[in-house]
Parts: sequence; structure tokens; C-alpha cells
Amino acid sequence: MTTENLIKPSFKKAGSDDFYKELHREVQLRVLGNKKVQNQIVFKSIFFMALYFVFYSCILMFGNQTPLLFVYYTLTGITMILVFLNAFHDAAHGAIFKKRSHNELLTNVLELFGSNSYIWKKRHIVLHHPYPNMQHWDIDVKQSDIVRIFPESKWYNFHRYQHYYMWFLYFFYTLNWLLVRDFKDFFGVKDNYLKRVVNIPKIEYVKLFAAKIFNLFFMIGIPMMVLDQPWYKVLAAFLVMHFLASAFGVTALLSTHADEDAVFPKPPEDGQIDMTWAMYQIRETKDFSTESRIANILFGGFNHHVAHHLFPTVAHVYYPAITPIIREFAQKYQLEYRSYPLHEAIYSHFMLLKKNGGAENLFATGEL
Repeated sequence: MTTENLIKPSFKKAGSDDFYKELHREVQLRVLGNKKVQNQIVFKSIFFMALYFVFYSCILMFGNQTPLLFVYYTLTGITMILVFLNAFHDAAHGAIFKKRSHNELLTNVLELFGSNSYIWKKRHIVLHHPYPNMQHWDIDVKQSDIVRIFPESKWYNFHRYQHYYMWFLYFFYTLNWLLVRDFKDFFGVKDNYLKRVVNIPKIEYVKLFAAKIFNLFFMIGIPMMVLDQPWYKVLAAFLVMHFLASAFGVTALLSTHADEDAVFPKPPEDGQIDMTWAMYQIRETKDFSTESRIANILFGGFNHHVAHHLFPTVAHVYYPAITPIIREFAQKYQLEYRSYPLHEAIYSHFMLLKKNGGAENLFATGEL
């Protein structure tokens, strides 16, 4: 089946006894009534954004000392990921402020980081959230032919080594985002799932190039002009920033969908999915390190990923209280809820790469 012939999938209609309706009532009653919790997400967003500019300012003020140049570039990059996970992501889901316009304004921080907020929201909200892990639809999982995540993707000989080389390439994640991925979404024709459902406004093409140019000038050009450092040291610090920021960001992103037990369904021929939306979200999503206070602070609710997929418009600061309720319902209704420590989630992703890098379709054969 070609992607051009696919019918947009739709889920089975939930009945009056559907677990999600009861779950939603319980969460409303036991968690979401506490409006003071919402203030935490506003504080986190402002704090991490302010911290980003503080560390960037430190590059310009203290960067003439080479060790501090690298330290503050690295801290700026790590904080960029913290802003993405804790502020931008929630704002993209309309989960921080009451007014939609305020959330929209905050999502423009992605342009500061050199990306395009419009296309990211379309990728994430239109394709990933309704259809996580679904082949030909989830563009967040299907990134490149370099890595074989979907079991039906074309196999290349080099995939047999992907469980080794991908750990090196993951360090380039944010650079790929800055220099490659957005351009593929805007101009690519091969496997461009996004353009099947989105007509990109012309203004977004202008914003795309403007954001790239501004970010490179902001992060490389200005420090080169201000600091008494050779250009290659500034460039090296910029690259190290992206390598370490990528390692931090990918840690959260890898641990939520793509593991050795994940199901990567093909869209039904008739477009009718034989399960409800909520059941599908639980099957295709997993949690990691939900009991860790550090993970709760750093990862912006990505570690409570089941709660996020079931309640995407709820701020992530509520998720630590929602997840125990989800566990209760998982036990009551025998749901496919999964949660792992972070190191086990990362190892499981390694095993997925190893299994799916084999010449045979191991997901189809069931052989190990």
C-alpha cells in the first residue's frame, strides 16, 4: 500500500462503559480541581526561559576564558532542552495559559531555537498524538531511512549495525533538527506524510529561513563578534552545546514509544481501527521513572507519557498525581500500562534497534 492511497484512520466509538470516561471523571474530581498546581507550570516556563538568557549572556560576558566558553554554551544548550520540554511543549498543547493567544506566543520560542513552531505542532499534534507508532502516520517516530524503527520500513544492509551507530548519531539530534529535518518537512517529497494532511502557508517558508539565519547569527555570529576568541573555538563550543543538548533531549524522547515491546501497527485498509482512542494511546505509550522527583522536574512530564497522551491539554505538573490513578484503572480494567526505570527504557530501545536491524522482519516472524 502506498502512502498516497491511505485512508485517514478513525477509532472505534467508545461505549457508555468505556474506562476513559470514568478515568476522566476521577482525574477531574481528584486532581484537576486544584488550580494552584497550574501556577507551577507558569513558574517553570518563566524560570527556564530566563535561565536560558542568563546562560547565553554568560557566554558573552565570560566567554573569553575558554573553559567558561564551553561551560556556558553547554548550559545554554541544556536549558534550551529544558525550555522545550517544560514550556514549549505544554504551550503547543494549550496547557499553560488560559488564553490561546498567550500559549501561541510562547510557542514562538522554537523560532528562537532555529526551528519552525507551526510545522512542529502539525507533526506532533495532527500526526503523532492521534496515531502514535502507526506506520505511514506517526512522523515523530519515522524520522529517517538511516534508522529502521517501523518493521515495515525498507531494510538496508547498514541497518544491521544501527544499534551501534545510532548512539553516535543521536548526539546530532538537535543539529539535524536545525539544519535538516525542517527542510525535509517543507520541501521533501519522499515519505512526506505531513503534506498529505497540511497545506503549509507561504509565510511559514519565510519564517523557516528567518529563524535559521537568526539562530546561527545569535548563537555563533554575535559571540564571534563580541568575544576575543578565534572563530573555531566558538564554533567548537556551539557544536559541543548541540551534542550534549541532543544527548539530554533524546534520553526523554527515546523512552516513551520505541522499545522492544512496542507495537507498530499498519493503518487498516478501510481506516477503521478496532479499538477506542484511549485504549490505543495506552497500548502505544509507556512511562519511565515516574517516581523520580528529578525526572519530574527535568523532563516536563515526558516521563509520565501515558498521562500526557490521555490528557494532552493538561499541564504536565498535574501528571505525577494523574499517573497513580491511571495505574488503578490499569489494574481494574486489565489495561496494557507499562512503566520502566529510565535505564531499562533506554536498554529496551537498544534491543529494538538490534532486533529491527536484522535482515528478516523479526516483528513479523516473532523470532529472536
